[in-house]
Amino acid sequence: MTDQPHAHHATRDPHPAPDTESDPGAGPGAGSAPDSRPGSDSASGVNSPDYSAVVERALGALDLDTKARLLSGQDMWSLPAVPAIGLRSLVMSDGPIGVRGRLWSAEDPSVALPSPTALAATWDPELARRAGRLLAQEARRKGVHVLLAPTVNLHRSPLGGRHFECYAEDPLLTGMIGAGYVRGVQEGGVGTTVKHFVGNDAETDRFTVDNRIAPRPLRELYLAAFEHIVTHARPWGVMTAYNQVNGTTMTEHHHLVTEVLRGEWGFDGCNVSDWTAARHTVRALRGGLDVAMPGPRTVFGAPLAAAVRAGLLAETEVDAAVRRVLVLAARTGALDGVPPAVAPADVPQGIDGRAVAREVARRAVVLLRNEPPGQAPEEDAAPVLPLDAAALRRVAVIGAAARDARVLGGGSATVFPAQIVSPLAGLRAALPDGVEVAFATGADPRTRVPHARDGFTLSARYLAADGRLLAEHQQFDGRVQALGTLPDGVTRQNLHAVELTGSFTPRTSGTHTLAVAGSGRLRLTLGGTVLFDGEGAGQEGADPFEALLNPAERRIGADLTEGEELPLTLRFVPQSLGLGEGADALTFVLGHSEPQLDGDAEIEEAVRAAAGADVAIVVVATTEEVESEGFDRTDLRLPGRQDELVARVAAANPRTVVVVNSGSPVELPWRDEVPALLLSWFPGQEAGSALADVLLGAHEPGGRLPTTWPARLADAPVTTVTPTDGTLHYTEGPFIGYRAWQHTTTAPAYPFGHGLGYTDWEYECLDTTPDSVRVRLHNAGARAGREVVQIYLAPTGDTSAEPERPARWLVGFATVEAGPGESTETEIPLPARAFEVWSEPDGGWRRIPGTYTVEAGRSSADLRLAAQITAE
Repeated sequence: MTDQPHAHHATRDPHPAPDTESDPGAGPGAGSAPDSRPGSDSASGVNSPDYSAVVERALGALDLDTKARLLSGQDMWSLPAVPAIGLRSLVMSDGPIGVRGRLWSAEDPSVALPSPTALAATWDPELARRAGRLLAQEARRKGVHVLLAPTVNLHRSPLGGRHFECYAEDPLLTGMIGAGYVRGVQEGGVGTTVKHFVGNDAETDRFTVDNRIAPRPLRELYLAAFEHIVTHARPWGVMTAYNQVNGTTMTEHHHLVTEVLRGEWGFDGCNVSDWTAARHTVRALRGGLDVAMPGPRTVFGAPLAAAVRAGLLAETEVDAAVRRVLVLAARTGALDGVPPAVAPADVPQGIDGRAVAREVARRAVVLLRNEPPGQAPEEDAAPVLPLDAAALRRVAVIGAAARDARVLGGGSATVFPAQIVSPLAGLRAALPDGVEVAFATGADPRTRVPHARDGFTLSARYLAADGRLLAEHQQFDGRVQALGTLPDGVTRQNLHAVELTGSFTPRTSGTHTLAVAGSGRLRLTLGGTVLFDGEGAGQEGADPFEALLNPAERRIGADLTEGEELPLTLRFVPQSLGLGEGADALTFVLGHSEPQLDGDAEIEEAVRAAAGADVAIVVVATTEEVESEGFDRTDLRLPGRQDELVARVAAANPRTVVVVNSGSPVELPWRDEVPALLLSWFPGQEAGSALADVLLGAHEPGGRLPTTWPARLADAPVTTVTPTDGTLHYTEGPFIGYRAWQHTTTAPAYPFGHGLGYTDWEYECLDTTPDSVRVRLHNAGARAGREVVQIYLAPTGDTSAEPERPARWLVGFATVEAGPGESTETEIPLPARAFEVWSEPDGGWRRIPGTYTVEAGRSSADLRLAAQITAE
């Protein structure tokens, strides 16, 4: 599908996609296949040179061993340099929401944007493009050439552990947000690797699971988002996944990588393995894999050269992969003698990272409910939000998640921002002087002690066995970690210990809880007293990555006095460094929590605070123990006693606002008992400022649900994420998300696309042509607003002879803005693919002629206008 306008009065994308009608088989709703010559990025808006000549010259100067070495990581994050041909080391970094760089530590802070699901909740590809440009700026600052992002696997089930790192349950929404992200990053001269190709939709047994997906859902759902991005944004890279699809591991999947991705879609970029996913030298190269990561020991490199010499592979097969690596290097400016794809003068500069993070966060907030307080007279009732700051005297902010904000999802996407604005801090800063803000923990959802931060001044000192200082850097919090690259001057050979040292000044008197964690020897000294000296505990039976990031903790109680500054040192002697050769890694943690009441007393304190306030704002959240890379969820409940907390506070104060901070759906059993309910996802470093913007009405909550929220897990159509005997069958076929809910008799709590604002919209008229829809709207409210116009297509008449299809499916969307009393309109293309299904007998796309209803509305369940069209 062509990327449609996403601006006021239907302003068009300055880099339009190809015409939708020229090739019905190109992309999901897309048109003609773009130019596939190496270096041509016509569909992305990046006009790069033809690199063929310089690549062939460079290739001709390489011997077999050097070629093979170029296809294997030299370490965790980079490929080797070859100075003889002017090739510098190509550096990669995780980067869905922030660019970590080579060092995974607070030594080099990163801007932390909201989660990918939050970005999708904006329904705004142009905003995703701007976010991408910011990340490119961050990447250039950190010396990174390629981002390992975006993640465009689908929300197949709400139990998927990495749900928050993916965009949506719908392939079109996913594809369009992903395409905007890719455009923005690559317009900044930095490459992307769209991941994880394909079927990596859950975390259980992710390294080995064989996902059995029939051809039709594979094409119409799981491949569709990748296809849209490849044909419309021309990414310079794709990452193949750990899992198998229909019996073949993705790093060896010749059909899907070589025949479909490269052949049908014209992908001319570099195919990088997920980390440690490449398993076999010959099968991986012939399957279409170009680069095996990480290094230095992989199935490529020396084993690849040996396979050629043994006659198992031809050197020309190696050459094809090396060409693609050299083109990637040329595009990103890592190859001398040729201009990069984006001239330095054309690279966007001076982007304010905090401003972009704040804008995305507030635009992602989904207002699920905004009703008059239950005890107000109906004739005088008004919605609780936005709050009138001038009328407030006392505000109760409740919940551990309001003070200790969770702004990132767990796993490889984690970065260290220079600062985090919590909801509590953001509200205190935004409310006028004279408004009292009372805080109560209420209920703490965490089972682990949070990382030491408030009241701590810390640095990490890397020491040799003789006590010599190898490196030192400031710490953002009490988590010290490195993955892939140790600080300059530190190696696994010379490092003996790391000391987290500094001071701690308690904010309150009483018994504080400290925690230490790490696989090695730990010694904690506070105020000259040794509080712990012993071995840390490992995480048994866990995903190796999860075990590295979340080692088991040891807790210590300490009676401390408010305001008394104490020297502190946590010494860590690791048992080992790394996950294998070349994968240098260490993690240890100092945690801290302030004195707490028992659970009942905490809730009672929160109820008292709420009862005496003009408004109670309750922030509830999931934790890293619930949502993270490395494992799937087992339920959709909020952890701890947070549900009880909300119900008790709502009973005490009819003006209760609940903010749910999770990356994926959670059950909300009290949702009809509170007048105002919002979702903030994992909102990034500017979380509190953005939330204050929305609650106080400086900005409208702009988000719409990118995934359906069930009332109960038992109601969700797809809940199987655990394989049986190594195999997971996608038995639901093409029916996931709202497509599946339409086939059930149970309504979800909140449907796909749902979201309220602070004004009222009237849908006035809908006009159709064979290839577009024009919708006119009127802002009938008293303030300016933004609306997401959603277009769905529904077959009508006798469909018994056709393949079974959803009752309706999303075919386009656009955002519009208008002031109070103003009207606006937008034109949205109707893509050719919207009328097609994948025909398994034919092995291709088949158009289904007949009569269809085009529906325009505010969500998949709130459709305001309809018109019929006929597809020939």
